[in-house]
Amino acid sequence: MTDLSTQAGATPPVSPDDLKASAAAALLASNRRRRSIRRWIAIGTLPLALAALLFVGKILSMYAFAHQSITAYVADDYAGSEASARGQEFLNWFEPYKAPFNVGTALAGAEKLPEARGKLEESLDLATGLEVCTVRINLGLVLERMGDAARADGDGAAAAEFYGEALTLTTETPEECNSEEAQEQSSDPDRDMQQSKEDLEDRLKQKQQNEQQQEQEPQPSEEKLEELEKKLEQGTQERDQQQGDDGGGSGTDKPW
Repeated sequence: MTDLSTQAGATPPVSPDDLKASAAAALLASNRRRRSIRRWIAIGTLPLALAALLFVGKILSMYAFAHQSITAYVADDYAGSEASARGQEFLNWFEPYKAPFNVGTALAGAEKLPEARGKLEESLDLATGLEVCTVRINLGLVLERMGDAARADGDGAAAAEFYGEALTLTTETPEECNSEEAQEQSSDPDRDMQQSKEDLEDRLKQKQQNEQQQEQEPQPSEEKLEELEKKLEQGTQERDQQQGDDGGGSGTDKPW
């Protein structure tokens, strides 16, 4: 009788050592596959992790720069306020109007009015909804001060133009800016936004009217000016002569 184990095609018996080696090889292959999967998962999620870190870092830096800018402005350190506000401009994705607004406000405090106007106009272009309210008021104040500067330089026409621009900008402020919600979003909660707007409008109307009246007043001719100058010189000579006849004096007229 023939032993079945010796028949052709029969599988030879597997020793325990061979079974252990096979199991170990399978386990190593499985571990390699898991490590490969974890590695690719890590590589795939790396951009998301970096984006999350960048997001958090931007949020924290935005509030830090904003706080520094406000603190410096309150302390009349307008250069420091401007520098901190410019730190908000990098990757300015969140509330993009605030960075140019803070820069423009700091420049206005430093009396750099043309530069302040440019930044506030940039902020107004980026602002949406109730964000435009406080930007319009600050831009109107800058235009008013530019008008005051032009008037001080004797340029009444330019002053009237600045006042007109500021008045148009202020009167076109949306009605929603008079709401409590707009007041809560104001850059200066202690300032009544509606009252500030009304006061600004009243001042601008009065200043614009004054400039227009001065432009309409007839200017004296050259002959009139020469005649007035001669009369002043004659009056000075007569006064000096009279003081000499009276034995002199202090040479100073009494106040009117």
